Amino acid sequence: MYEPSREFLSFHVAGFSHWYGYEVMHKLVPGAKLRLVPETDNPYDPNAVALYKGKTKIGFVPRACNADLALLLHFGHGRVFECRVTGIDPTAHPEHQVFAKVLVRDAR
Repeated sequence: MYEPSREFLSFHVAGFSHWYGYEVMHKLVPGAKLRLVPETDNPYDPNAVALYKGKTKIGFVPRACNADLALLLHFGHGRVFECRVTGIDPTAHPEHQVFAKVLVRDAR
């Protein structure tokens, strides 16, 4: 069976309350694309992968699950990944308001 993409990671966006997600909350709907940006110079986590909606940083892939993704992005495999919002709960704690998935595209 052909699958255009497969789930690689799923997570709540970390640090959402510390960045600018609220400025683009109206654009954070299920299916919305997020951009993955490795931050190798991040002083708190050398595997940090920031999440952007357009030019707005909304948070990070959580530290507990970012190491493999960061390594693959570092070695130039970013084009095989896409990140999408899969759920929004504006009534939840800010660290649990946005749920996202990183998908790996089928290259066949």
